[in-house]
Amino acid sequence: MVGEGTQFFESVADTAARLAEVGYLASTEVATTVFLADRLGKPLLVEGPAGVGKTELAKAVAALGRARLVRLQCYEGIDESRALYEWNHAKQLLRITAGRDEGWDAARTDIFGEDFLLTRPLLTAIRGDEPTVLLIDEMDKADVEVEALLLEVLSDYQVTVPELGTITATRRPFVLLTSNATRELSEALRRRCLFLHLDYPEAELERRIVRLRVPGLDAALAESLVRVVGALRALELRKAPSVAETVDWARTLLALGADTLDETVVRATLGVVLKHQDDVLKAAQKLTLV
Repeated sequence: MVGEGTQFFESVADTAARLAEVGYLASTEVATTVFLADRLGKPLLVEGPAGVGKTELAKAVAALGRARLVRLQCYEGIDESRALYEWNHAKQLLRITAGRDEGWDAARTDIFGEDFLLTRPLLTAIRGDEPTVLLIDEMDKADVEVEALLLEVLSDYQVTVPELGTITATRRPFVLLTSNATRELSEALRRRCLFLHLDYPEAELERRIVRLRVPGLDAALAESLVRVVGALRALELRKAPSVAETVDWARTLLALGADTLDETVVRATLGVVLKHQDDVLKAAQKLTLV
């Protein structure tokens, strides 16, 4: 039987307040969904463009709960051995060599024991007996086969190791999956999760984020910065500026001692928020509109 999870939050208001304490300003929708995922013990799938705070949300939950953050970074070609576990083949070979006189049956029993098991993020999170946040980052970059591996984990919070049997969580982790929606995730995976679409924040919320992360920035300059970033996002760019890049731009202005965000400053620092030359050229042509 799956053990109980650690409940981090008392209410939606408590969720928003405690996230803010660790530097994550959450909208009511975000706070509500995070609270429900915590209270219901359901995995949370957070989808949206890159750089809107999906990964930071998992880090914030871990920080406020003083929980261990276990991260599975997905990428094309990731397989079971990188996600769940693998056997320490070098150590197994040494054991077999050292135990030649004992016979194969004795060695076979030993080499598939705990001492030879290398746990990867999914199994590490399942086996943990301390508060744990399991972050499965950029799920859409993994192959569809990896989703099948997750179904058992997300349904029953357990992992089956043929040589050892089924390992069930004694303390259910808080699970957060992120996706940039570069491919469609399976319905089976989605059914097991609560869903949250995280988009670029409204201007007022982004201003608050900037002032929180860069406290030395003048309020009027922060407002101008957020307005310019919003205008840039409205353009058809290869990559729109993320919230993290807005914060980087604010820090850049502070470092330069800029008092205003005039055309000269914008042109000189566009490379902080735009990372493709055609985006920089397009933005530069629209500066009068910005």
